[in-house]
Amino acid sequence: MNTLRFITAGNVDDGKSTLIGRLLYDSDSIHTDQLGVLQKQTKQEGVDIDLSLITDGLRAEREQGITIDVAYKYFSTSKRKFIIADAPGHEQYTRNMITGASNSDLIIILVDARKGITEQTRRHASIGSLMGIKKAIIAINKIDLVNYSENVFKQIQSDFETIKSELNFDETVYIPVSALVGDNVVNTSENTTWYSGKSILETLESIEIDSTDDLPARFQVQWVIRPKDEANHDYRGYAGPVLSGTYKIGDKVKVFPANIETTIVKIEKHQEKVEQVFAGDNVVLHFDANIDISRGDTIVLNNQLPKESNQIESWVSWLDTSDLQVGKTYLLQHRFKTVRVKVQQVNRKWNVNEWQFTEGNTVQLNDIAQISLRTSQYLFLDAFTQNPNTGNAILIDETTNNTVGALMFL
Repeated sequence: MNTLRFITAGNVDDGKSTLIGRLLYDSDSIHTDQLGVLQKQTKQEGVDIDLSLITDGLRAEREQGITIDVAYKYFSTSKRKFIIADAPGHEQYTRNMITGASNSDLIIILVDARKGITEQTRRHASIGSLMGIKKAIIAINKIDLVNYSENVFKQIQSDFETIKSELNFDETVYIPVSALVGDNVVNTSENTTWYSGKSILETLESIEIDSTDDLPARFQVQWVIRPKDEANHDYRGYAGPVLSGTYKIGDKVKVFPANIETTIVKIEKHQEKVEQVFAGDNVVLHFDANIDISRGDTIVLNNQLPKESNQIESWVSWLDTSDLQVGKTYLLQHRFKTVRVKVQQVNRKWNVNEWQFTEGNTVQLNDIAQISLRTSQYLFLDAFTQNPNTGNAILIDETTNNTVGALMFL
């Protein structure tokens, strides 16, 4: 089964770090030497180990009681491998959450059983949906503090269902949990006999995620390989990652921007010849024609053509302390292709707290807006919701070289 990437999100003190810690601790995914260090750092009376320390990275962050960056953790069970993105819950760190959500297949949204659905719950759900995540686990945490009440669980489930129609999740699972005690995190709990579903880990292990192998075939050239030694003077290969789909020997492909058709005659992976490669593989492609191909060129199957345009409509998540400037020229980096781009206008802004669009040309740090762009060269791309691997890019300020915006093409 494919690796599952997921992000956790929730209000401050809802227990995200504790939940991840419990997940790793109870699934025996923490090394013995790390456990010893954590036990020494734990100073809570009567507590063997403070689970939140597992994901909190910097001492200063722990002293402030908040996590202010995206922390990634890796673990695996006999059934699946996992990559966890732990993003901060504060509104001012929206960009951090978007960073983590952009590569995630699933989102775990924590809801405090005592507080129910809050404004931040809606915001986290909105951002996860906007970033193309299709699977959601609503972890109704601290269920032990409401005496494992089935009525509280059902009320929160009902409240979230009323807002779900405005989201793009195609599967939503509700689980009553206590991250601190361990109820329904790794194993199902006897304290919630009224709950017949799976634990969080069991859900993560079994949930079906769409494979990028099934998406249109997309490959972008990272390196052109031309050995200088005489023994290999005829060698010409094009190296890069398979962004989505599959390629095999004999495939008829089209190379953009040259718009030339050719055929794959050889594929190498780890310096060995193979018949077929899949999304995520780093490969070298060889063609039957001697074509002038450069870094950043796009190679697709003849019958799976991408969108071709220099007029682009996009979501932007603004990452810089300096405001976006309409009319200013930025650099747009689309994987290995970099072009100059001018922001033509701000079409509308998305208020993630109130779930509505607003007008205005000012786009500031952590704002999300729809903008119109004009690029100096044609790009070959897909809508983000159809293919996240080729539907995203970043904006770079030419003068400071700072990454100022994350783009999701419409």
